[in-house]
Amino acid sequence: MQINKYERGLHDKVAVVTGAALGNGRAFCERLAEEGAHIAIADIADASETVAAVKAIGGRVSFHQGDLTDPDEVQRITDDIVKEYGRIDILVHNVGVYEEEPFELLTFAQWKRMITISLDSLFLTVHAAVPVMKQNSFGRIIMLSSDTVWLGTPYLTHYATAKMGMIGFTRSLAAEVGKYGITVNTITVGLTATQKPDNSPLSGSILQHILPAQSVQRSDEPHDIANVVAFLALPASGIITGQSINVDGGVARH
Repeated sequence: MQINKYERGLHDKVAVVTGAALGNGRAFCERLAEEGAHIAIADIADASETVAAVKAIGGRVSFHQGDLTDPDEVQRITDDIVKEYGRIDILVHNVGVYEEEPFELLTFAQWKRMITISLDSLFLTVHAAVPVMKQNSFGRIIMLSSDTVWLGTPYLTHYATAKMGMIGFTRSLAAEVGKYGITVNTITVGLTATQKPDNSPLSGSILQHILPAQSVQRSDEPHDIANVVAFLALPASGIITGQSINVDGGVARH
């Protein structure tokens, strides 16, 4: 039975999804659209395939291309989204980069790049969205971190540091904006659900150790995480904030 659009939990809500050109981000867009949300994609990469996927399920969608580590670009994109839709209700921040490197080989340039892409983009997008959310006394900020912050996975010092920064950001901001009807939560996801370099000599060895440790004996997939994103975006989840929810098949029992 087809669900009436007016019975969907996010009917006419506006969801901004960053880093949505492929993979997990695309799944988030599709799942939120299934709940009735209008989707605004913000990404430096071409998101035309995600746009087509959302349209195929009957969703309203737009793509706003730009560098989310650039303050001017972020403000331009935010202004364009508000001009088109009139509001921002949900922000799913999925910008990031995955890179393995033994600590002694890690350069300062690599460290700065990781922090810039992961945390500067987070600050800028959330900083631009919060004033818009406050106008309607409703907001859902959801960011994607990694279970490596609980596991202490080797060769990922810069990556895990940036991802742990998101958790501190979540806890502090949640305490500030809850009175405006805005919740802030983080999802820590498994290594198998991230974008990994296929030719990395380290990925294979790490996965060999992680997969047997999972309580659920299968790889986590984008739709698994998308369901949690949708739950945290719903008005019904309004009492949940400042939390880090681990979704990795039970590798990290956080």
